[in-house]
Amino acid sequence: MRRTSAALFGILLTAGVIAGCGNDKNSAAGSVKAAAANDNQTVTKIIVGTGTGFPQVCFLDENGKLTGFDVELVKEIDNRLPQYEFEFQTQEFSNLLLSLETKKIDFVAHEMEKNPEREEKYLFNKEPYAHWRNKIIVAKDNNSIQSLDDLQGKKVLTSATSAEAQILENYNKTHNNAINIVYQSGAANDTVSQITSGRVEATLGADFTRSLIDPQNKLKTTGDDLSEADILFVFRKDDPAEQKLADDIDGAIKELKADGTLGKLSKEWLGEDFTSDSASGK
Repeated sequence: MRRTSAALFGILLTAGVIAGCGNDKNSAAGSVKAAAANDNQTVTKIIVGTGTGFPQVCFLDENGKLTGFDVELVKEIDNRLPQYEFEFQTQEFSNLLLSLETKKIDFVAHEMEKNPEREEKYLFNKEPYAHWRNKIIVAKDNNSIQSLDDLQGKKVLTSATSAEAQILENYNKTHNNAINIVYQSGAANDTVSQITSGRVEATLGADFTRSLIDPQNKLKTTGDDLSEADILFVFRKDDPAEQKLADDIDGAIKELKADGTLGKLSKEWLGEDFTSDSASGK
């Protein structure tokens, strides 16, 4: 059991509207944390930023409980790190990185893709917990779209600050804003209806997301992979406490990979094991 310096972990942890089950630990994990506290080990509260509108990843179930792949993974990591106590704070996706910068949350758990633009501003942990490939998603009867070039002059739906938005914005920088980017507000629950009704022509998404947002199979992926990337948690840069937290989380993820828990969670929530393939070659 590692001992933690109270000075090192003097993160400004802002209390907010806490949603979900950040304290929903199994009895064994709770006993370990209680023992740590009784043993004078510092137990640091960590605010985890996530959302509620990403099906099977971070969402509210029929009982209003916060759950999904990222949520349950964070709970498993928390169980293995007795020096921390994780609590969830839910926000709109577009607000998460700003909340991290302003220290309202301590890390982001929302299937965050590592890309050069984000890497300039934020710290990522090193051990990926998933890997995805971004593709174009269109209506099932649409055979005219195969590439970003085919989207010129058309409306494409995306979420502000997302990795998919970055792909579209980078394309527009070199193509005179040829794609009409439509930024989605709120949860992405109407993506299927917007595409099938013709309000927008397409969206971009990770390879596992189409089946999650489109259980009735009204959409399809098309064309080559636009990008692929490791999925990691996001932390503040140039902050020793954040670096230590990221390193500790890496250790827990390695354990979850080794004992098969990570792959099991992916299959349970995402339908397949999206955890073994890694852009970094691990």
